[in-house]
Parts: sequence; C-alpha cells; structure tokens
Amino acid sequence: MSTPARKRLMRDFKRLQQDPPAGISGAPQDNNIMLWNAVIFGPDDTPWDGGTFKLTLQFTEDYPKSMEPNL
Repeated sequence: MSTPARKRLMRDFKRLQQDPPAGISGAPQDNNIMLWNAVIFGPDDTPWDGGTFKLTLQFTEDYPKSMEPNL
C-alpha cells in the first residue's frame, strides 16, 4: 500500500542516498519504510567529537505533517 507518507519517505531516502549529509546516515529497517535506523557521528572539535549516536525513527502515516516524537 502506497500512502502519501510512504511516498514521501521513499523520496527522502533516495535523496539521502544521493546527497548524504556529512556525519549522518540512515535507512529503512528490514524493508519497512516506516521504521528507520540512523547514526550521527559527533562533529570534530565539539563536545560530541568521537561520539556515535544511534537512533531508531518510527514514522506514522501523518508524516511529514506531524513529527512528534514517540517516546
């Protein structure tokens, strides 16, 4: 089933692959476009230098209209 949220996430994923930001990576988990794993590497010369920060992002069908964290 292709919903507006899923289409947007596919576009976001393709853009992330084509032009990845420095120090950040992310991808859908287990072929589930609504659940992503991401990693942020701490920027040099900051308090986070050398850090590796792993995230799991779960999107809802309201994405991108609603981006409230699910804590």
